[in-house]
Amino acid sequence: MRPDGARPGAATAPVLNVRDLSVTFTVDEGRAPDVHAIAGLSFDLYPGEVLAVVGESGSGKSVSSLALLGLLPHTATVTGSARLGDLELLGMSRRALAEVRGRRISMIFQDPSNSLDPVFTIGYQLREVLRRHQPQLDRTQRQARAAELLAMVELPDPEQRLRFYPHQLSGGQAQRVMIAMALASDPQVLVADEPTTALDVTVQQEVLDVLRRLQARTGTAIVLITHDMGVVADLADRVIVLRRGLPVEHAPVRELFAAPAQDYTRTLLEAV
Repeated sequence: MRPDGARPGAATAPVLNVRDLSVTFTVDEGRAPDVHAIAGLSFDLYPGEVLAVVGESGSGKSVSSLALLGLLPHTATVTGSARLGDLELLGMSRRALAEVRGRRISMIFQDPSNSLDPVFTIGYQLREVLRRHQPQLDRTQRQARAAELLAMVELPDPEQRLRFYPHQLSGGQAQRVMIAMALASDPQVLVADEPTTALDVTVQQEVLDVLRRLQARTGTAIVLITHDMGVVADLADRVIVLRRGLPVEHAPVRELFAAPAQDYTRTLLEAV
């Protein structure tokens, strides 16, 4: 969180501009009513800022993040606008989006066990990310960068950890590897979808501390998807509250915690 809890001044251009994002799912090939998962979500994300998107399960918060990265199934219809600098993300071809993901916008998923390939070492998987997104690096440089990334996420003995397989890592260590992969190409925007949900409370705090220090060091803007208002208080500058796919509140984090405008927001805060 910024020391003053405020967003950057008007002179700073947003790195991500989202307007009227809506997502509708076709059900049973149209034989059942459509599901409106998101309706009218708008926000600006500024460099170095952490914007939390919160809500209970089923509120649409994870759908919003997947829509930004073009990762929704073919049954989803996405409308609105999402501009990453000079790029309009919505409507881009899959090939074009594949070039943007990992380079300019990256994602940390909830469960690293579903994202890390159990067959390959951590070092191999990091080098593959670098090979794809930083082709100018040779093998020696990729190896050095992979070790540097593990050091950045504060894994001890990074050179040794590169030789580990995913099953040799704890849950917290595996999530740190996922953070390292997401930051490998210095993206402008990092989308963190419930990054600590699969971890126990003590490990959650360790990973949040690492994420906070990395964000302060790199200045990467973060969209934080979470149901945990404690995580919001720990990391976020601003908060958008979603309820049943609708944005019902949007405020600086300190303002929202001090004087929530909606009963629904107060209910979420009471769970902290």
